[in-house]
Amino acid sequence: MLEIKWIRNNIEEVKTFLKNRNNDFDVEKIVTLDEEKRSLLAETETLKAQRNEGSRKVAEAKASGTDAAALMEEMKTLGQKVKEIDNKISEIDNELQALLLQVPNRPHDSVPVGKDENDNIEIRKWGTPHKFSFDPQAHWDLGEHLGILDFEKGAALAQSRFTVLKGAGARLERALMNFMLDLHTTQHGYKEIQPPFMVSSQTMLGTGQLPKFAEDLYKCENEDLWLIPTAEVPLTNLHAGELLAEENLPLYYTAYTPCFRKEAGSYGRDVRGMMRQHQFDKVEMVKLCKPEESYNELEKLTSNAEEVLQKLGLPYRVICLCTGDMGFGASKTYDLEVWLPSQDKYREISSCSNCEDFQARRMGTRYKPVDGGKPRYVHTLNGSGIAIGRTLIAVLENYQREDGSIEIPEALVPYMGGMKEIKLLS
Repeated sequence: MLEIKWIRNNIEEVKTFLKNRNNDFDVEKIVTLDEEKRSLLAETETLKAQRNEGSRKVAEAKASGTDAAALMEEMKTLGQKVKEIDNKISEIDNELQALLLQVPNRPHDSVPVGKDENDNIEIRKWGTPHKFSFDPQAHWDLGEHLGILDFEKGAALAQSRFTVLKGAGARLERALMNFMLDLHTTQHGYKEIQPPFMVSSQTMLGTGQLPKFAEDLYKCENEDLWLIPTAEVPLTNLHAGELLAEENLPLYYTAYTPCFRKEAGSYGRDVRGMMRQHQFDKVEMVKLCKPEESYNELEKLTSNAEEVLQKLGLPYRVICLCTGDMGFGASKTYDLEVWLPSQDKYREISSCSNCEDFQARRMGTRYKPVDGGKPRYVHTLNGSGIAIGRTLIAVLENYQREDGSIEIPEALVPYMGGMKEIKLLS
């Protein structure tokens, strides 16, 4: 969340970036409540001072044997007035905090202003899309032909947008997971975490999933538990409410988890295959660092995700999202888009974001400077390292052969037990 003092002092800037983010939130509501709260605080401080002075006079009257009944009655009335104002302040503060939770993060100055994905900027490309001598098949046709993807069974066991992976398909999913985790932990310096796959409302609130995205989340009935939409949620919240030591920063965490999303509002998009599932696997990367280091850390985080695709030999491009296409909690985001031959275009496979202190304020995560200065909020970053299901799709489509078999990328062969190809009935 944004600091109320900053909003108060930069109201026009807030209105501008809300407009640039296609957000129609009325920030004047926050300003009005803030002014009312500060006015009441000033009033109650004056009344409390009067009450304290009155209490002193009552004590003096009693000590001198003077009748203090009238003064005591006056103090009782004053005390009741203070209580009423304090209750009103509490109500306003609750309303104010609820509104602050709905304000998106301020975009970094380097983020291009734009309305939607058409205004995103391509930063770079890696690799050259393979030109096939045949018409490349989509992953759902390849997977069903090879007997490694079963969409009908997934729908029968659950509903649409669930998939059963079989045999070499299940092994390929597991190989990708282990490959990514090994790369991030042994070469990129991340500590592997195995977090809960269900978290509390407070944890969801800390990273910004609540209250805004409640309709897109799965909640356990009659319990304060939500299925995580990404490992970003538990990983970033590992230090919620803590005061960290500066010398221990930055902190790098990575985790494999299944992710659960209702995909509310996305029906009709990518209805075939595994592109948009209610349950999918992902390896996530999270960083907590000092503010002055966060944008350098964002470049490194993005590079870590890119290396996964490079080692797999998958062509991709890096996109800087514009203000209108950026996520709620991000100050700046790079998307990695992998080449999919069947669609003849790049599709998102990783999103790497710097949230600055937006999440840290919600979580109450700060660090104590070594020079003994005032505690500061950390900056938090997160990125897909990367989406496993979509990587599996990219491998199937980019490494397909004319007969429908799939070559295994060299980097994955050791994780596949030496298997170098997936053929029919494998």
